[in-house]
Amino acid sequence: MKTSDFNFDLPEELLAEHPSEHRDEARLMVLDRKTQTIEHKLFKDVVDYFDEKDLFIFNNTKVFPARLYGNKEKTGAKIEVFLLRELDKETRVWDVLVDPARKIRIGNKLFFTEDESLVAEVIDNTTSRGRTLRFLFDGSYEEFRSKLKELGETPLPKYIKRDVEPEDAERYQTIYAKVEGAVAAPTAGLHFSKHLMKRLEIKGIDFAEVTLHVGLGTFNPIEVEDLSKHKMESEEIIIDEKNAEIINRAVQENRRVCAVGTTTMRAIETSVSSNRKISAFNGWTNKFIYPPHDFGIANTMITNFHTPKSTLMMMIAAFAGKDFLMHAYEEAVKEKYKFYSYGDAMLII
Repeated sequence: MKTSDFNFDLPEELLAEHPSEHRDEARLMVLDRKTQTIEHKLFKDVVDYFDEKDLFIFNNTKVFPARLYGNKEKTGAKIEVFLLRELDKETRVWDVLVDPARKIRIGNKLFFTEDESLVAEVIDNTTSRGRTLRFLFDGSYEEFRSKLKELGETPLPKYIKRDVEPEDAERYQTIYAKVEGAVAAPTAGLHFSKHLMKRLEIKGIDFAEVTLHVGLGTFNPIEVEDLSKHKMESEEIIIDEKNAEIINRAVQENRRVCAVGTTTMRAIETSVSSNRKISAFNGWTNKFIYPPHDFGIANTMITNFHTPKSTLMMMIAAFAGKDFLMHAYEEAVKEKYKFYSYGDAMLII
């Protein structure tokens, strides 16, 4: 499989700048793999495709406001700092991306507040844009984290050219988000409203949760033509015993098991054994799923529409079948479905 096999023309106006007015009223394209047919629905119609005891698996990661703006000492130049992951709680050391990167060198200090209550010192270079920062803050760890939250901005993807708006803090977060640690939302889950969750519950559908803290690697372009040579960045996964058990029971009983989003699929495919059993898992994954791939747990999935040549699109091609997916994407462009993080959704059965 080659990267260029996953290219298609995506008009810029189909990249969603805003979410749909109501979470569950985004459009939904339903792909039936058996009949190779496509239906056009609204997201809230998803409930019609599932029966009592079927299972939805959600990624309960919570996005934190990861984008900060600081000023470089002496020059006062404005620098964007994107928090990627905390390396050491005690010493407040973080991996970050900086922009513009060429101005930021080891030893530089960045000031985030007028009163200099939050300062960071650059202690290492990791990649062309990556740096390691040590934050200097006079207060407890809890106060430090709440200061980051207060100064941070919702980390909308770069393709969204508008400024962050107050509603983004709520809409770029699933309603079931619990475990803080993601720098990007697991976007398929953004379509679930409280009302829709209630309707699924009333129908007798079961829920399980896993955690995969989405990193920016999700958006990294593939720079090789041969897919087997692409390396994914690692992301942290947590699956506890209780949820592993719920998932295993559903698989054993041959129920419909729906992975909500590529991140959920990645988490369960990382921890599944050859006999189609999920084990409790606490660790990291750099699993890259592309065709052909034999999926062990989920037999349906919900996902958004992804950008050309992205790793996310490749996973969906492995699940839906590449030719069927390319046909569906052609249809989506023609029907003006919205793509990417705030875009419309697809149910693959």
